[in-house]
Amino acid sequence: MSTVSYGSAAAAAPVGTPDVVDLRSDTVTRPTAAMRAAMLAAPVGDDVFGDDPTVNALQARVAALLGKEDALFMASGTQSNLCALLSHCGRGDEYIAGNLAHCYRYEGGGGAVLGGIQPQPLPQQPDGTLRLEDIEAAIKPDDEHFARTRLLCLENTWNGNVLPAGYVEAATALARRRGLATHLDGARLFNAAVASGVAPGEIARHFDSVSVCFSKGLGAPVGSMLCGSRELIARARRVRKMVGGGMRQVGVLAAAVDHALTHHVQRLAEDHALAARLAQGLEGLPGLAVKRPQTNIVFADVAGGRGEALLAHLRARGVLATGLIGLRFVTHLDVDAAGVERAIAAVREFCAQDN
Repeated sequence: MSTVSYGSAAAAAPVGTPDVVDLRSDTVTRPTAAMRAAMLAAPVGDDVFGDDPTVNALQARVAALLGKEDALFMASGTQSNLCALLSHCGRGDEYIAGNLAHCYRYEGGGGAVLGGIQPQPLPQQPDGTLRLEDIEAAIKPDDEHFARTRLLCLENTWNGNVLPAGYVEAATALARRRGLATHLDGARLFNAAVASGVAPGEIARHFDSVSVCFSKGLGAPVGSMLCGSRELIARARRVRKMVGGGMRQVGVLAAAVDHALTHHVQRLAEDHALAARLAQGLEGLPGLAVKRPQTNIVFADVAGGRGEALLAHLRARGVLATGLIGLRFVTHLDVDAAGVERAIAAVREFCAQDN
């Protein structure tokens, strides 16, 4: 896997330059004019009191879409995953996750810091899966010497890879057989659904809880949703309040998400096609090893420790990406075919200079 830097100086975006091709992440999208109009028109209330009609309708819509009893709007995917961990597990409990999973590696250790929950990271395979025998071996016996293994967390997509449906079914069946609950970090669940042709609810049905993010490929400015049983969501609501996530007239944000769910899901196929074009345009360049994408994320390894120099070269030509040793390019709502061709040309120019 490419080593990705989320905060390197070389990846900082210049302010006020609309001609930049920003491939750092699908989180950089701007609300469309139609989305802004929906936000402006949204009826609102006080969500802590439970009377914001727009967010209530959105929660019902997403719960039904994913086949769950209830759902809770969150500020971010990190908050949604944290609330899931603290709702499934108590102090001294343990969750199993991949050693490169977002909920383990990139969320500040929130489960351990705030919940006293021990993570049990397992090595991930190149496609993002955890070996079933590794999961089985990691589940602790019911003994006072050990943390209580309570939860299996999977991620779909992971690094843009769609988890195979057969694997998901086998892994979650194993967890249930051993008495574990299951959580899906589905930050890019809709990318997985569009790429695989499998409905979001079919992907989600194997899990007790699902976190899905709307501020990535769907292009909403803010928001994630935790879905699960009514009992679990009631616990999550208490946790969300405890960590400062109780929001008030949040319907203005829920309206943006509702618009995205109606208008921006099927167009994810366009992002996937542009990512494939980007990978194709970079293949075969000297000193560059490109991984073919399944969805909207392209990874490339740069030989000779030249990743940082390539990032600087791209930035000078108005193309932004992330990474140091490797590179990550992410296509999204605000990147078109011309932008992808511009990125390809800039990388080719750099590689030609070295030869």
